[in-house]
Amino acid sequence: MANTPQAKKRARQNERRFAVNKARRSRIRTFLRQVEEAIESGDKEAAQTALRACQPELMRGVTKGIFHKNTAARKMSRLTSRVKAIA
Repeated sequence: MANTPQAKKRARQNERRFAVNKARRSRIRTFLRQVEEAIESGDKEAAQTALRACQPELMRGVTKGIFHKNTAARKMSRLTSRVKAIA
């Protein structure tokens, strides 16, 4: 348990940041899931639209410190190649 005022404040800040980051991460995962579902359905147009909506959200997660930039780049690369592969 935090004893000093500084440590108590730090604990409060950490709780707030955790809640914000959790919400952001959940939002990004929703966008990723929408792309996955569009790919599974085989609808190339819907998949491309979902991918275009997903990219800025994923990159925003990088700037906010939710994901590492290489992780986001890898996810985008893999999703893009899967969307392109739809017949």
